[in-house]
Amino acid sequence: MAPALLLVPAALASFILAFGTGVEFVRFTSLRPLLGGIPESGGPDARQGWLAALQDRSILAPLAWDLGLLLLFVGQHSLMAAERVKAWTSRYFGVLQRSLYVACTALALQLVMRYWEPVPRGPVLWEARAEPWATWVPLLCFVLHVISWLLIFSILLVFDYAELMGLKQVYYHVLGLGEPLALKSPRALRLFSHLRHPVCVELLTVLWVVPTLGTDRLLLAFLLTLYLGLAHGLDQQDLRYLRAQLQRKLHLLSRPQDGEAE
Repeated sequence: MAPALLLVPAALASFILAFGTGVEFVRFTSLRPLLGGIPESGGPDARQGWLAALQDRSILAPLAWDLGLLLLFVGQHSLMAAERVKAWTSRYFGVLQRSLYVACTALALQLVMRYWEPVPRGPVLWEARAEPWATWVPLLCFVLHVISWLLIFSILLVFDYAELMGLKQVYYHVLGLGEPLALKSPRALRLFSHLRHPVCVELLTVLWVVPTLGTDRLLLAFLLTLYLGLAHGLDQQDLRYLRAQLQRKLHLLSRPQDGEAE
């Protein structure tokens, strides 16, 4: 086990990496397709039909590369979440197990974003080109993306964000408080076992609601939607617990301070 003084910087480094990756993911999924950057379609002369695209190596090659990047991310994210792998990493990395998982996930996502190959000559599923749609559809998408990201950040307040990022485990270990999950209620542990992605609907909105859905964006949205769907298994009991926790935290936030009550 590493000395306590080394655990805190390691956990903080993992958190900073994850935070920076999250900011970059917002740019990758929202700002680039909505506000410019690499176009997702190459114009009327460059676009091809879907059947012709399946025979064009200039389209298939980048799609195969992008598919490999996504499978790398999904494989890492799923493999390191498996119970046997978690037990192995906990054995050798101890309290840093969660921080290691977060850091590896951030690095895998960085690989996807940095080496993603757009397919500008590929076909598009939909595209807002004619007025007034060319003006209003991007604006509507921008508003929905902003709302979705605000909801994502708000929902994270319901969950123990420090624990999700691995900071709380190290903090409790340094102070000798034990494992944070041991203090969770059975209802909370049940929820965490069913819900690996607490912002599924909002992420789906970000992935699919774009003015132009090109070939590479379709691949990204479809594969991540499939993955999110497989990892999302809430039932009515989980939803009731989520609603109760949200109401409790909203009550705490709205409660007047002692100085204001006088």
